[in-house]
Amino acid sequence: MIARNTPPKERKIDKYIEIVTIPIAINSTEDRKNVGIELDEIAIFKILSKSYEKVIITIIETKKDLENLISRKPDLVFSGIKYFDFDEEEIWLSDYLREHDIYYITSNKEALNSEYDKDRAKEIVQLANINTPNFFTTQPNEHPKESSLPITFPLFLKPITGEDSRGINSDSIVFNFINYQTKVLDIYDKLQSRTLVENYLSGKEYSVSILENESKNTLMILPVEIIAGKNKNGHRILDYDAKINNLEEVIAVTDQELHKELCDVAINSFRALGGKTMGRIDIKTDVDGILHFIEANFMPGLGHGYFYRSFMLNENITYEQMILKIADAGLMANTVLKKIPLVDEKILEIDYFDAKSTLIFQANN
Repeated sequence: MIARNTPPKERKIDKYIEIVTIPIAINSTEDRKNVGIELDEIAIFKILSKSYEKVIITIIETKKDLENLISRKPDLVFSGIKYFDFDEEEIWLSDYLREHDIYYITSNKEALNSEYDKDRAKEIVQLANINTPNFFTTQPNEHPKESSLPITFPLFLKPITGEDSRGINSDSIVFNFINYQTKVLDIYDKLQSRTLVENYLSGKEYSVSILENESKNTLMILPVEIIAGKNKNGHRILDYDAKINNLEEVIAVTDQELHKELCDVAINSFRALGGKTMGRIDIKTDVDGILHFIEANFMPGLGHGYFYRSFMLNENITYEQMILKIADAGLMANTVLKKIPLVDEKILEIDYFDAKSTLIFQANN
């Protein structure tokens, strides 16, 4: 008889995670504003179950369901839900969990509202001395003459809220007042939204993913460049069709100095807006190559979009590894948010690797 040594099974982490969602929408076109991330719950369940002792999926339909979740006291809630509406009572999940000392993976209500309103986000980053295009908001007939516009053409127009570049198309870049009026009316009629108007930047476009692990005192900051195809007018913009159909090209940022500058703008914007655990900062350059904050997303998609591709291109991290890193960061997060200052060489030691690798900030204690 020959004895064979069987390698021991890797021990699972003794933590209890609940993946929280809501019932599937009856109408596939329904705009679920209370959902920040549309999760593939089954895929995430399979990934987390390999590493954690107890993982379950919970569907919340009533306030009682939410109260039962609290009574079970999971170590982490992994969810893309912003808030619940129970008989006209609005309960924000992240804040509710924090009140009951349960860890979660997203930012709080204040930060989520700050980044969701694009004009508000721009005001906040401006106060933090971060470049952003000049802007104003409007609706039909609010600025009746060209002379009443606070900034000059060319302009870029989009809804003040919304994701996936909804409302953005080839008509979003305007060079005259007639086209400006037409686009403002189009956004108002189709999306029932005010319009954010900003100076058009003709430079390159970048997205920077951030994953923060407070316990380990580290931030993964992962820039990528996004190259959109030219539209019918010869402009490269990330419109709704390009994002939905993945028509853009995403590449690594190989220039080390640019990599550093993108990381600085991203983390300063993340901090200014009160981000926690994870997020994505969109940045664009003007004709002179100056970086400008465009918008933030603190509930980035966890499919195979920009957030995941940032991990893959910068660190060669698989999708499974990314999900596990998010769960680990959520479990390690402090329930009481710390006020962490903006990047300053006196405050943070910065360790730069090669241009393609992650930038990690290690805070001094």
